Amino acid sequence: MTSAPTAAPPAIVASALTKTYGPSVALAGIDFRVAPGESVAIMGASGSGKTTLLHCLAGIVAPDSGSVSLATATGPLEITALDEAGRSRLRREAFGFVFQQGLLLPELTAVENVALPLMLTGVDRRAAEQTAAMWLAALGLAGYETRRIGQLSGGQAQRVAIARAQTTGAAVVFADEPTGALDSQTSAEVMDALIRSTTERGRSLVVVTHDETVAARCSRVLRLADGRIVDEVSTR
Repeated sequence: MTSAPTAAPPAIVASALTKTYGPSVALAGIDFRVAPGESVAIMGASGSGKTTLLHCLAGIVAPDSGSVSLATATGPLEITALDEAGRSRLRREAFGFVFQQGLLLPELTAVENVALPLMLTGVDRRAAEQTAAMWLAALGLAGYETRRIGQLSGGQAQRVAIARAQTTGAAVVFADEPTGALDSQTSAEVMDALIRSTTERGRSLVVVTHDETVAARCSRVLRLADGRIVDEVSTR
C-alpha cells in the first residue's frame, strides 16, 4: 500500500503578531500563513495594519511579539530570530517585492534594474543581465531591455518591477498596492503578469490592496480592522 502524498508545508507561518507605534495598535495578535502556489490579498481601511503585517512577514520591521517563520530546504527558519543583517540577506535572497510606484532606479535601464538583485547576491553582470532579459521577455518586454524607466508606460514599469522581484527565484513575493497607480485595464494586465510569474510557478504571493478586483484575483482574501483579521474568504 502506498501512503498518501504529504502536503507541502506553508511557505510562511506567523503566530500571534503584535506591533504598536506609540498608543496606536497596528497588529493585535495576528496569525497568518500562506502556502506555496497560493496568493493572499490583505485588505482593510487605512490604518488597519495591512502594510505593517506585510512588513513583519517580510522581515522589514520586527514585531513587538510573536513569530514569523519561512520554510526552507533545511526546515523552518524563524525570521523574527534574525538580526538586521540576517533579515536583509533573507530579503535579498528569498523574497521579492513589488510596490505601488515600482521603486525602480530611473538612471538604470530595464535590464539593469532587473539584474541588480542578482548582482547584489554575487552573480556576475553578464549572467545577471542574461537572466534579467529572460524574465523581461517572459513578461512581454522583449526589446525593451535598454529603455530607461522614464521611457516606459506605468504598466510596463510595473512589469519590470515584477521581473526584478522574480529574478532571484524568490519563494515569496510581497506586493504593496502594485496596481494603485494604474488604470483598470493596465491593472488587470499587471495582475495577470504577477500571478503568472508567481503562483503558477509554485511560489507564494502576498498582496496588500484596496482594490476589490485585484483581491478577487487572489485565492484567499483577509480583511483587517484595528490590527485584527475580521474576515477571511477563499475565492477558489
